[in-house]
Amino acid sequence: MKISIVLLMVLVLISCKENQVEKVASEPQEFVGNAIGTTYSIKLFADEELSVKEDVDSIIDMFNNSMSTWVKGSLINRINAGEDSVLVGKPFKEVFEQAQEVYRKTDGYFDPTVGNLVNAYGFGANGKQERIPSQKKVDSLKQFVGFYKMSIVPSKVKDSFYIKSDQKGMYLEFNAIAKGTLVDYMSRLLDDKGVDNYLVEVGGELVTKGINLERNGKWSIGIDDPNQKPGERVYVTVLELSNEAMAGSGNYRKFKIDEESGQEFVHTVNPLTGMAQPSEVLGVNVIAKNCTLADGFATAFMAMPLEKSRELLKNLRDLDVVIMYTDRAGLLRFETTPDFERFVKKAG
Repeated sequence: MKISIVLLMVLVLISCKENQVEKVASEPQEFVGNAIGTTYSIKLFADEELSVKEDVDSIIDMFNNSMSTWVKGSLINRINAGEDSVLVGKPFKEVFEQAQEVYRKTDGYFDPTVGNLVNAYGFGANGKQERIPSQKKVDSLKQFVGFYKMSIVPSKVKDSFYIKSDQKGMYLEFNAIAKGTLVDYMSRLLDDKGVDNYLVEVGGELVTKGINLERNGKWSIGIDDPNQKPGERVYVTVLELSNEAMAGSGNYRKFKIDEESGQEFVHTVNPLTGMAQPSEVLGVNVIAKNCTLADGFATAFMAMPLEKSRELLKNLRDLDVVIMYTDRAGLLRFETTPDFERFVKKAG
């Protein structure tokens, strides 16, 4: 009888523990905070309570001190100031090389050396004006644009590198892929902790893994309507993602009005022309193997003419893309790559 009682107690304890694990695993753990001028959110499911905020804060600090042009004394700001002996680490090298990949594959429409022009339009860390720069000013700054003029080379210090530039006065910035980069770092953190189901988002750029156990299905992600009014949140469609990264870009929220002429100008600068003018393309969403690449390609497709995007996407088979644009009648249109529809949530 004593053996039976002990066995029963053990079975009860095991059952309680299993129920506890199941409860923890099926209930989301959520973390939110501020990062690089925007917000981040993490939703995850795990078999035990996790504490990730301290690790996330360390990632944000690493990024800010290394690659943010908005942080005084950061490594990238020291490079832009002309210091010759600035050493950077593996994370900087990884982002630099991924930026090179997007630069090459988009024929230069994504270019991290466009910073001087971005500042001239007032959208960068060193830009404050509310005026469209003159054509003469734009032409004078275009000489400092060209990612091919920069390279990253090993130093004598292990796992350290330095940036080599063929021209003085260039301004390197990763702001066009910064949110995507942070998302990738945060998702790797969760991978290292053994988390199999999560959604990580920074300012709208995101990575999904596994499923949303609350709904026992893929993660539902809304695509913003580019014609929505300020303060609205309207979706044109909803996607279902699992184990994908996605980033979006659009000029419908981030633009300025020239204080003298009243002319509108947008935050996306065309590196080839130096112009920041509204175009027929209103918004782009890109699904890619990681969020850094998705963010970079989304920026490029916003900068280039629609026809150029169509041309390049014929050879970029590893991307799934939706481009939202206005036709000649001013109506909102959608153009997608062949496999994009598989992500669209079915009605019912």
